[in-house]
Amino acid sequence: MANQEILDKLKEAIVNQDIEGAKQGAQEALDAGVSPVEAIDSGLAVGMKIIGDKFEAAEVYLPQIMMSSKAMDAAMEILTPKLEEEMEGEEGVGLAITYVQEGDIHDIGHRLVSTMLGANGFEILDLGVDVPNEDLIEEVAKHKGKKVILVGSALMTTSMLSQKDTIEMLQEEGLRDKVKVMFGGAPVSQDWIEEIGADATAENAAEAARTATELMK
Repeated sequence: MANQEILDKLKEAIVNQDIEGAKQGAQEALDAGVSPVEAIDSGLAVGMKIIGDKFEAAEVYLPQIMMSSKAMDAAMEILTPKLEEEMEGEEGVGLAITYVQEGDIHDIGHRLVSTMLGANGFEILDLGVDVPNEDLIEEVAKHKGKKVILVGSALMTTSMLSQKDTIEMLQEEGLRDKVKVMFGGAPVSQDWIEEIGADATAENAAEAARTATELMK
């Protein structure tokens, strides 16, 4: 099977909530010499975007999103050990505090990014979904003095607006220069990042890992 066919199989497994298909596709990818990063970036993440767009258009609903998430988890169980093996011996680059913005529970992209960051040498503190800004500020303050990056996700415009509050609260508490801030999610743009004074955004999980690593240098 050609590599593109394997990647398409992974994509379709996510879109169709096919847990067994996702596991098989992940193993076929590794057997064919496809890197786990490519399998995630060009397979799973593509399917994730399609299912996310369908959800926004009310073509699928929460049960389908949850099953797609389980399919992704099944594939990641296969891919993660290889990811970690490839990164073995890499020096830790810092602490990534990952979360989904308050008012939002869409965590497929968030978990992909957390996995990719961990595979690239970051220590991960995953706060989960629907995280209040007060909790973020508390965690940043708690780890003051360490190399820290906040990695927040928002799939809805309403939760995206809370990212501006995150930056303002960091400034008010005197913590903004102690932490890098990267935001992602469907409505997040480079213009938005510049408007609110964050440091970066990324289109997908692989790019997020590369961008975060650069920010920590």
